[in-house]
Amino acid sequence: MRALFLYITFMSLCSIAAAQASLNPSPRVVRYDLYVGDTMVNYSGKHSHALAINGSIPGPTLEFTEGDTAEIYVHNTLKGETSIHWHGVILPNQEDGVPYLTTQPIKGGQTHKFRFPIVQHGTYWYHSHTMFQEQSGMYGALIFRKRNESPGKEYTLLLSDWTDMHPHTVNRYLHNANDWFAIKKGSVQSYSEAIQHKHFGTKVTNEWKRMNAMDVSDVYYNRFLTNGKVSNEAPQFKAGDKVRLRVINGSSSTYFWLHYAGGKIKVVANDGAEVVPVEVDRLIVGVSETYDVEVTIPDNMQYEFMATAEDRTGATSLWLGQGMKMAAKPLPRLKYFEGMKMMNDMMKMNGNLDTSGGMQMANQEMDMNTVMYPEITGEEKPAPMQHDMRGMQMDSGTGDIVTLNYGMLRAPEKTTLPPGPVKLLEFELTGNMNRYVWTINNKTVSETDKILIKKGEIVRIVLYNNTMMRHPMHLHGHFFRVLNGQGEYSPLKTVLDIMPMEKDTIEFAATESGDWFFHCHILYHMMSGMGRVFSYEDSPPNPQVPDPAMAYRMLKKDDRMLHPMARVGLESTGSDGEIMVANTRYRLSTEWRLGLNDRHGYESESHFGRYLGKMQWLFPYIGWDVRYRKMHEEEKNLFGQSNTKDFRQVFHAGLQYTLPMLIVADASVDTDGRVRLQLMREDVPVTKRLRFSFMVNTDKEYMAGFRYIVTRNFAFSTHYDSDMGLGAGITLSY
Repeated sequence: MRALFLYITFMSLCSIAAAQASLNPSPRVVRYDLYVGDTMVNYSGKHSHALAINGSIPGPTLEFTEGDTAEIYVHNTLKGETSIHWHGVILPNQEDGVPYLTTQPIKGGQTHKFRFPIVQHGTYWYHSHTMFQEQSGMYGALIFRKRNESPGKEYTLLLSDWTDMHPHTVNRYLHNANDWFAIKKGSVQSYSEAIQHKHFGTKVTNEWKRMNAMDVSDVYYNRFLTNGKVSNEAPQFKAGDKVRLRVINGSSSTYFWLHYAGGKIKVVANDGAEVVPVEVDRLIVGVSETYDVEVTIPDNMQYEFMATAEDRTGATSLWLGQGMKMAAKPLPRLKYFEGMKMMNDMMKMNGNLDTSGGMQMANQEMDMNTVMYPEITGEEKPAPMQHDMRGMQMDSGTGDIVTLNYGMLRAPEKTTLPPGPVKLLEFELTGNMNRYVWTINNKTVSETDKILIKKGEIVRIVLYNNTMMRHPMHLHGHFFRVLNGQGEYSPLKTVLDIMPMEKDTIEFAATESGDWFFHCHILYHMMSGMGRVFSYEDSPPNPQVPDPAMAYRMLKKDDRMLHPMARVGLESTGSDGEIMVANTRYRLSTEWRLGLNDRHGYESESHFGRYLGKMQWLFPYIGWDVRYRKMHEEEKNLFGQSNTKDFRQVFHAGLQYTLPMLIVADASVDTDGRVRLQLMREDVPVTKRLRFSFMVNTDKEYMAGFRYIVTRNFAFSTHYDSDMGLGAGITLSY
């Protein structure tokens, strides 16, 4: 009997120990194997190439518990190199995953092992940091759980954007000011549309200030996805359930509005860091941000949690629960001309935003785009401008809408940094849409040195957004405090969405070593050079970067990429066209006109030059001009200079300057001493698809023509040329 009693006691103790172990598991090494490979997808009715991790888009969700050690093997089955960055994760510098800067790129056919301790909890994600691979499908969710965390009802949503166009082509179109995306999105804002909406004066003012049409996003996307699908369902939830949604914006360049058909949204964490819960009707999640929110299932029905692209060209949804579907109200189309009018009022003639009114904007507390939101301002007239939008409820005509802003975020515990010397940095976010140049202090990554910081410093950054675009600025390997008026309880973040005209201040404790990237997380802005590298002084060598100088040169290649374009007109009078190769600062181009007979002849002009100034309106160049035309009489220009040669070949130097109305003035002199002044404008948007161009110069040459865009590569065209007369045909674009 005593033996039986001892046996029962022993087994009971073992059961208790096992139960405690299950509730409080000891730290462990958790291994995942990720296989990166090519795949084909069909999201829009068209088969397209993509990149998948373990055969799926998104890649598998990787789960760890705080205190674990992550051991992740990345197997690259591609022919080219790849990488994985662990977004928002505090980890050793060599494990951060930025190719060349912190970690060796993973060559085709190779395997790389990442190993790092999990020292935090929350919602994070991972993605490729190589070229445009993220846009092609290389991303997945990271969930770090608290130790001893009680299981609850939750669901992870990884939002993304998808384009059937190759990402390299997307980037090339953006840099070459191709307006195909605006046509597809319905955001051209042509003169005919301006007249229709009674905004002709607004359109003229917009171009007088040398601006392109107002838009809130850069790229047209075929689909927006939740966990790789346009629509997902979560039928496991029942009436009364409180569900934690882990929302990750894994898109390449899309902001998403989040709203819920079942009622309020309670925000409980941002970028993995907990915040004091705050209830809102909706929130916008910036590119690469994460939010943990709680929603309640009111009844035994299906309630739509909708994520709508900021430009409102599409949405993606999660349906929570079972039963009759309760849809969220779709967001109406933006009032673009109201936005254009607002932009005109904000912009000075020199391209800077006008802050002379003394209004200080920060922490998303004033959304200048509100004038474009019909659900806020109504369909007819915009709401009056309000100067204090902290916690503001804006009347939409159907009730008050409470929108989250950073001023509402408050950390549950003090986040004050340890004492230390303060290193103050001032970053002005700069750039322009005309040439798709995005910079900090008017310099790209390749045009700057690393910013040296010392361990023990407090690095305080004051950011001012002097552009008309939002920028989600992400710091690798650190959390920073957002100084949002919450004092000692300022929230911790790894991504700061900074709106136009805003001035925000962030600070972080320099506690690491090595080099860390700070950049805009809109993929195409980052690849254009909008970033900086923080480098800790006296850091130990990084074994993953044996040649730091060479590695930094490789990183700088991203924003030095060349962007080719071509346009060829084939018309009844001959051919004309242009081939151009350009990057952030330089341009090499050749224009030609080819007639059908000796009287029409042929001519080509080649230019090589450099753009100057923040807005790049000034373009000095050198070039070469070749012309043949059978002369029947002497030609004279407006300056009385004559030409009697059938064949002429000269070098020339000149200067182009963009005038109001986006007219390009060109002054040049050639090696024969001939001076030429010229005015020209291309692609005036007459309608959504009809473009007008003209040119006139002191050589008594002139041209005017129209082009009707049918597809991204094909247009019907007609023009009158002083040399070749009236012609009609087609224009092919690349």
